[in-house]
Amino acid sequence: MAAPTPTTRKVLARLSLPERRFVADALRAETVGGVLLLVAAIAAIIWANTPISGSYETVRDFHIGPASLGLDLSIQHWAADGLLAVFFFVAGIELKRELVAGELRDPKAAALPVIAAICGMAVPALVYTLVNVVGDGPLDGWAVPTATDIAFALAVLAVIGTSLPSALRAFLLTLAVVDDLFAILIIAVFFTNDLNFAALGGAVVALAVFWLLLRKGVRGWYIYVPLALVIWGLMYNSGVHATIAGVAMGLMLRCTRHADEEHSPGEHIEHLIRPLSAGLAVPLFALFSAGVSVSGNALGDVFTQPVTLGVVLGLVVGKAVGIFGGTWLTARFTRAELNEDLAWPDVFAVAALAGIGFTVSLLIGELAFAGDAGLTDEVKAAVLMGSLIAAVFSGVLLKLRVRKYAALLADEERDDDQDGIPDMYELDDPDYHRRMAEIYEKKAAEHRRQAELAGAPRDDADSPA
Repeated sequence: MAAPTPTTRKVLARLSLPERRFVADALRAETVGGVLLLVAAIAAIIWANTPISGSYETVRDFHIGPASLGLDLSIQHWAADGLLAVFFFVAGIELKRELVAGELRDPKAAALPVIAAICGMAVPALVYTLVNVVGDGPLDGWAVPTATDIAFALAVLAVIGTSLPSALRAFLLTLAVVDDLFAILIIAVFFTNDLNFAALGGAVVALAVFWLLLRKGVRGWYIYVPLALVIWGLMYNSGVHATIAGVAMGLMLRCTRHADEEHSPGEHIEHLIRPLSAGLAVPLFALFSAGVSVSGNALGDVFTQPVTLGVVLGLVVGKAVGIFGGTWLTARFTRAELNEDLAWPDVFAVAALAGIGFTVSLLIGELAFAGDAGLTDEVKAAVLMGSLIAAVFSGVLLKLRVRKYAALLADEERDDDQDGIPDMYELDDPDYHRRMAEIYEKKAAEHRRQAELAGAPRDDADSPA
């Protein structure tokens, strides 16, 4: 008897129902935050390019905070080091969940987004490096075009009115989570100042206390919030970028459910904190970081200087080629087949969408050129321009397939038996087919009745005399 043929592994295969619901909820919150982020960025650019631009600089550079604790920071600095710690806290929870309960828990399933994300960061860095080697520019900004801004990307999808099929949405989300992980590593390794080992040791001890309290099941925001502030302050003074504190705390939360739990502690806290991150922290960071000059000369310089040209090409070309190439190579060498509902141009369009590298790219740009305010602003302008080009380019590609996506979404969401579960997840359930048979039998009986009425002879009173 011949052995059964193994099932061919699918690239961008259909999600399980729980994972599909999680992805939908997560992306819904990110989309709202992305729209606010877009509004904040536009407001910053308008504010910084009007006759009252001086007030923008005054507010942005205003210092506040206890100097005795080493925290006398500008508003812009508080937004970048303080508010973004909340963003990276949520990113840490997302990463932990993906590692223990999501796509990254299975090494075989994780290979695709991990390799795609690595290629999607390596190729932009290589593009930037090549442009600046040829143009004799500084290599300090190699990491600027490596990051993807999932919230901004989803805002673009919302603006152009395109909803991706769940498989592509999950791929984009998982890609962004892995991208965030490597961005965190880049910030921690390459942008750490001279270390203050006393402060770093204090941060490690405080993190250990944070972990121990979680392990003991201690509850109460009045315990964890002050402790988190202490951890953040110590981390900031240690020389390690303060956002790493947020990531570390996020990774410590439990993201697996016990039998009596509807949501894990990590999922519950993420649900509470995500609106603060997406609705306040990231938009305020954008407001005080995206305000750069957009005069004709400034925009022209973006395409003539090696630093800024490297950033633009890294985001627009490097991201698309890197992610698409990594995905295709993974499928090619693992002999996996692309989901039959999708085509490789769909993957390329999502890869191009990942070229929107706003929040973390702006942060890395500030870190990479911290000693040169003029070059920092030029790099920010390049990030904005590269993200805009990537948004328009991917928007056009996605619009070309919008009817196909609409049909796929309709199939994914169809619930003819109205039991709250999409029909495609019940095809192996006999009860589903019995319910559908009953529904169709009722419809058939109604149509037979309507046919009898339509064929009945008319009243003689309606006939002519």
